[in-house]
Amino acid sequence: MWRRILAILVARNREFYRDRAGLSWNILMPIMMVLAFAFIFRAEPEDLLKVGVVTPDGQLTSVSSPFLDLEYIDFIPLTDPDAAIVKVERHQLDLLLDPRGSPVYWLNAESPKGYLAERLLLGAYPSRADPAPQRLTVSGEALRYVDWVLPGVLAMNIMFSSFWGVGWVIVRYRKNGVLRRLKATPLSPWEFLTAQVVSRLIVVLSASLVVYLGAALLLDFPMRGSYLALALVYLAGALCLISMGLIVAARLRTEEVADGILNLVSWPMLLLSGVWFSLEGASAAAQAFSRLLPLTHLVEGARRVMIDGAGVIDVLPQIILLGGLAVLFLSLAAWLFRWE
Repeated sequence: MWRRILAILVARNREFYRDRAGLSWNILMPIMMVLAFAFIFRAEPEDLLKVGVVTPDGQLTSVSSPFLDLEYIDFIPLTDPDAAIVKVERHQLDLLLDPRGSPVYWLNAESPKGYLAERLLLGAYPSRADPAPQRLTVSGEALRYVDWVLPGVLAMNIMFSSFWGVGWVIVRYRKNGVLRRLKATPLSPWEFLTAQVVSRLIVVLSASLVVYLGAALLLDFPMRGSYLALALVYLAGALCLISMGLIVAARLRTEEVADGILNLVSWPMLLLSGVWFSLEGASAAAQAFSRLLPLTHLVEGARRVMIDGAGVIDVLPQIILLGGLAVLFLSLAAWLFRWE
């Protein structure tokens, strides 16, 4: 018995080592993950407070204030004061400063960090010649992390189910000869892929609905926007991500390589799309790259609906972008697809 087990063990190990592509992914993926974290996060000491600064062009260099010279405060340039005030209400910003003209600042009186930020702000204006900004207060309950992260978790679930439920399975079909048999039928690649998209779409959206309802029963999270808008955002996002999975599966022959490439595609999106943490304090390069990722727009649209109370018109840019990418990706997958 042990000899048979040893023989299978040796054979499986040889199969793994001889699959150079699969072996390479297993070695390169951890290295790339470490490099990704180094790309996202800065090496400087962590800032203690988060302060928004209203600027006309989104650059801190265009405004002047002695408060901006303080260290260990994350000053975030913002161009939309109304949206920034909402963040102060939800404790997402400790303080908001508008240094233009007659300076003014907004503070949530219930925020402990806001109190400290205000003390530092007023201490930075010791001279009457440089009067301190006018104080304005806002109120509002803190936005819990679970409230903020839930739209991203639902999007993450859609991404993983789309990638592995379609991309990995089709590669297995090709390896096991299922696609070779389908090739002998009148079925075209576009018809086959469309059927895969519709099938996975039903599964993905049904699973997401179950997760949403389960969270609604266990957590008192806010849902301030339109349910129709939320459904359309997740529908367009699921179509886009399923189509991306089909591109990966268009020609690959082994599950190991498919698994590596799917990880290569999914983990950067997971880290840079704002699922787990906000990218407001990340490097400019990381923020710019995140705008190229479909998952970023899916998470952004869902948060705007659930947290900010957006309707269909408000998230229409995200819906159109994700839907357009879905059509493009599906067409590319059909063009690249090979039965064998």
